[in-house]
Amino acid sequence: MQRTEKKIISNILKGSLGNLIEWFDWYVYASFAIYFAPAFFPSHDKTAELLSTAAVFAIGFLMRPLGSLILGKYADQYGRRAALTLSVLIMAVGSLVIAITPSYSTIGISAPIILILARLFQGLSLGGEYGTSATYLSEMASRGHRGFYASFQYVTLISGQLIALGVQIILQSLLSNEMLSRWGWRIPFVVGALGAIVVLFLRLSMEESDQFKTQNNRNSGSLRLLLQYPKSVLTVVGLTLGGTIAFYTYTTYLQKFMINSVGLPTQKVTLINFAALFIFMLLQPIAGAVSDKIGRKPLLFWFGIMGTIFTMPIFILLQQVKTGFEAFLLMLAGLIIVTGYTSINAIVKAEMFPTEIRALGVGLPYGLTVAIFGGTVEYVALYLKKINHENLFFVYVTVVIFISLLVYWRMTDTKHTSHLDK
Repeated sequence: MQRTEKKIISNILKGSLGNLIEWFDWYVYASFAIYFAPAFFPSHDKTAELLSTAAVFAIGFLMRPLGSLILGKYADQYGRRAALTLSVLIMAVGSLVIAITPSYSTIGISAPIILILARLFQGLSLGGEYGTSATYLSEMASRGHRGFYASFQYVTLISGQLIALGVQIILQSLLSNEMLSRWGWRIPFVVGALGAIVVLFLRLSMEESDQFKTQNNRNSGSLRLLLQYPKSVLTVVGLTLGGTIAFYTYTTYLQKFMINSVGLPTQKVTLINFAALFIFMLLQPIAGAVSDKIGRKPLLFWFGIMGTIFTMPIFILLQQVKTGFEAFLLMLAGLIIVTGYTSINAIVKAEMFPTEIRALGVGLPYGLTVAIFGGTVEYVALYLKKINHENLFFVYVTVVIFISLLVYWRMTDTKHTSHLDK
C-alpha cells in the first residue's frame, strides 16, 4: 500500500519523538554530572569527581552492543514498532531509578552501585534504539527523500540534548548551585521518565514498515545471517569510528572542557552549548537533503578531510579564548564539520543491509564501535588532562577521523547501491 506523504511524516514524527526522549534521558546524565557527581562520588578533587561520573557514562555504553544485539534481533523478527516501544519503556525505568536513588551520604556504596545499574539499563535501551530507529526511519521514508527523512534521527537526538540543556538553564536560573547539587539535579530525570511514558503510548500507534511486513526469511535477525555481510559490517565500524568520537567530543565532552580547562563560567558554557547545538540541529535535514541530490560520499569526505585538518587547531585555539563568543564560534565550526557524518550516517548504514537483517546490521557493529570509542571519549580526555597531557587527546581525535576518511574513500556510495531499493 502506497502511503501519502502526510502519513509518512506522521509515522516518522512518532518514531522520532521516542528517539528524542531517549536521548534526553541519556544526555541529562552528562549535562547534570557537574551537580550530582559529589552526591555519588564525594571527593575533594573536582576532576576526580568528573572522572568518576565519566567512567559511569562509559560503563553505560558497554551495554549498547548488547542492546543492539537483543533489540536489533527482536526488531528483525517481530517488527520495528515492537522493538522501539520496548526500548523507550526500558529507558523510562532507568531514568526513574536514578531520580529516586539516595546519595552516598545516605546509603553509602549502594548509591554508586545503583547508579551504575540504572545506567546499564539506559545503555541497553539506547543500544537497541539506534539501529531500530535508523531502520524504521529509512524504511518509512519515500524514495528520493531518504537522506532528508533519516537525518531526523540526529535532529531528535540533538533536540534531546538541547532540551536537557534548556532544563539545565531554567534550573540554573531558579535554583542556587547548592540546591542543584543537593536535590535539583533529580528533576530532569523525573521529567525524562514521565516523557518516556507519554512516548510509549505514541509509539503504540505507529504503523509497521511495509518492507518488514513483506519479508519472510526464517533466519531474520540471526547472527549467522549477519555474518554473510562481513564487508558491510566492517564498513559500519570504520564509518562510525571517527564520527562517534568527533560527535561526543564536540557535544558531551566540550562542555566540561570549557569549564575545566578553558575556565569559562558554568552558566555561560551552558548557553554556548545550547546556541551551537541548536544551529547544528538545523543543519541536519539540510545536509540530508543535499545527500539525496549529490550522494552520501561527498558529505562523508567533508567530515573526514575537514576533521583531519582542523580538529587540533580548533582545540588549541579554544584553550586560548578570552570570550564566550569566541568559544561559541569554535564549537560551531567543529559541529559544522561533524554534520557531514551525523546527517547521513543512519541512512548510509541502513542502505548496506537487506530488510531481514537491517536493524541488527545497523545497530550491532555501530553499538560495539560506540561502546569502545564513543563511550570512552570523556574518560580518555579527562585522564590525559589529569596526567598533564591534554593535547594528546586532540591528536587521538584527529587520527581516528583520518582512519574513517580512508574507509569513506574505499566504500561505495550507498545511495546508488541501496538495499532499500531491492
